[in-house]
Amino acid sequence: MDAFKDRLSQRARDTSRPALAHQCRGREITPAEAELARGLMAIYGEGTHDYAAVAEALAAKGVTAPKSGRTDWTEALLVAELAEINGELDAAYAEHGYGA
Repeated sequence: MDAFKDRLSQRARDTSRPALAHQCRGREITPAEAELARGLMAIYGEGTHDYAAVAEALAAKGVTAPKSGRTDWTEALLVAELAEINGELDAAYAEHGYGA
């Protein structure tokens, strides 16, 4: 998904420190979150960075919002979805530490 993160993950495994492969996660991301991440990376890769335009592109691609299940993306929905996902990841990190 992200060459830099993939390389860091591989390096952590190469050094016998697999717990550091995803050190910022307290849990694995869900398939829906992974789909959103792939969609975002594709959109950002096309040079789109404005949240309203990103939301429009997510809707055009038919990406399903991981938390609400909606596909009618708006800037407000994008902000809300990202905030909820980040909040859950922060809570999982606080509870479980790194390396999930």
